Amino acid sequence: MDALAAYGSDDEQETDQQSRKTSEDVASHLKGSVSLDTLKSKFQLDIAPIVQEKKYEKDVQRHLVDPTTKELKYNVKYDDMFAPEIGPMNPYKTKQQLAKKNTLAGYVEEANFSKFQFDNQQKTFTSYGYAMDPSSEGEKYIGDLEKLNENSGKTVFEATKKRPGDKRRREKPGDPEEIDGYLGPWAKFADEKTSAKPSEEQKVILDQYEEKKEKRGKKDEEKIEEKTKAHIEDLYDYQGRPFLHIPNDSDTDFRSEDPPDKCFLPKKLMHTWSGHSKGVAAIRLFPKSGHLLLSASMDCKIKIWEVYNKRRNIRTYHGHSKAVRDICFNNDGTKFLSCSYDRWIKLWDTETGECLGRYSNKKIPYCVKFNPDEDKQDLFIAGMSDKKMITWDIRENEIVQEYDRHLGAVNTITFFDRNQRIATTSDDKSIRIWEWDIPVDSKLIQDPTMHSMPAATLSPNGKWLACQSLDNQILIYNVINRFRQNRKKSFKGHMNAGYACQVNFSPDMSYLISGDGDGKLNIWDWKTTKLYSKFKAHNEVCIGCEWLPHETSKIVTCGWDGLIKLWD
Repeated sequence: MDALAAYGSDDEQETDQQSRKTSEDVASHLKGSVSLDTLKSKFQLDIAPIVQEKKYEKDVQRHLVDPTTKELKYNVKYDDMFAPEIGPMNPYKTKQQLAKKNTLAGYVEEANFSKFQFDNQQKTFTSYGYAMDPSSEGEKYIGDLEKLNENSGKTVFEATKKRPGDKRRREKPGDPEEIDGYLGPWAKFADEKTSAKPSEEQKVILDQYEEKKEKRGKKDEEKIEEKTKAHIEDLYDYQGRPFLHIPNDSDTDFRSEDPPDKCFLPKKLMHTWSGHSKGVAAIRLFPKSGHLLLSASMDCKIKIWEVYNKRRNIRTYHGHSKAVRDICFNNDGTKFLSCSYDRWIKLWDTETGECLGRYSNKKIPYCVKFNPDEDKQDLFIAGMSDKKMITWDIRENEIVQEYDRHLGAVNTITFFDRNQRIATTSDDKSIRIWEWDIPVDSKLIQDPTMHSMPAATLSPNGKWLACQSLDNQILIYNVINRFRQNRKKSFKGHMNAGYACQVNFSPDMSYLISGDGDGKLNIWDWKTTKLYSKFKAHNEVCIGCEWLPHETSKIVTCGWDGLIKLWD
């Protein structure tokens, strides 16, 4: 016990001695006789080193080496810090030009402000016309000071006097059990005026608008007189047969249904037809034989030409007031349809040039097609600018069906699968598949990577649909059974973006041809998708091309230069 007591007392004495020594060391700096070196040797801590300021001459000006530095080892005068970076000060610069800048427009300082106060002052100024001046430190206001005194400087967030129109009372909603008398949340305001009668000023404006609308409607209803002109005297041969009759005195067998065994690439220009004064928009060969060529132009005229023999212009059809966009023969070629930007679709007799029918729904038709079935030659379908496809009956001159599912103007209409189904493309960058006479699409092909396809052509064997895509490529779709894209076949190498260049096949399905925006004719190999030939066909856009159905290497092209050319 005595040892334990002695042990504890010794520890306490040592602890008291250490505490006294530490307190003496802490208070030692208060003694005037203690030097700084003594304190540093005791604590071994250099908290703030003593900077011995160097004495510089008063007139000497020291420039900073780097103006953007954040650390200085000597005291710099204010004039030195804001002195020009290089050379003497420019005496011709204004104060604004000499001011410090961190942006092109000036100096931007970081500032923190309350979003609530900003919105509060902004809404107060919008509602009452006054707000607190942000550039002043005190409470100064700008704007309508009279309104400020009326509201005692209150903002929209603070309570103000209610204005007459702030709170409008609604009529009672009524009993929900009564179906006829129940108004619910649709009840009118007590002071709501239900009269729709326009004021005198509004009535004058409406009357003027109605007069203009009537005049515009009358202009649209005015039908241009259809005219035709024959350019040859021998419209009938010695047996009385018209020029539509398929010739028998040619080396080519026009009545054969078999395509040529092998097709070849054309190498030279054979003939040029020049009769249109403006660009040619579309060309169509006579059905099956191809011995005649129909052309539609932007000069509002349609012409038919001889492809063989003298290659003359046979007849001109003039019945549109604006550019003709599309044309289409019926199965035997005795009639054809034309659609124009004047909003009319017209049916023509190919032999006599007589206009047999006029059809319009006051919208611009973009494409027109006869139904290829022999028993439905009295029906044709047109793709319109108002996103619809409309079927007309020639016999009754009336609309018998409407297809309204596209979200943009309809560009192409193609019959396939024994003419039972239709594939349409539109400006909405989609392809829709329809059953004939059923106004609901059976399939929609749409993808964010797809582009608009303003031209499409069915292959001679009826298995493939070639679509001219505006991303400078031609896409191929399989139309047998399941309609889907053939990813292995895409034809590239031409520049067609922005133009509805027609696509076509060679009769033996060995080549694919297309024009482009540079006026060139492009020929690809169907199997390998390799671009075999590319040559300048027109000075402007080459918009259409047709491979003669019974020839091995003859192609007809048309362009916006107003020419139609035959290549062999």
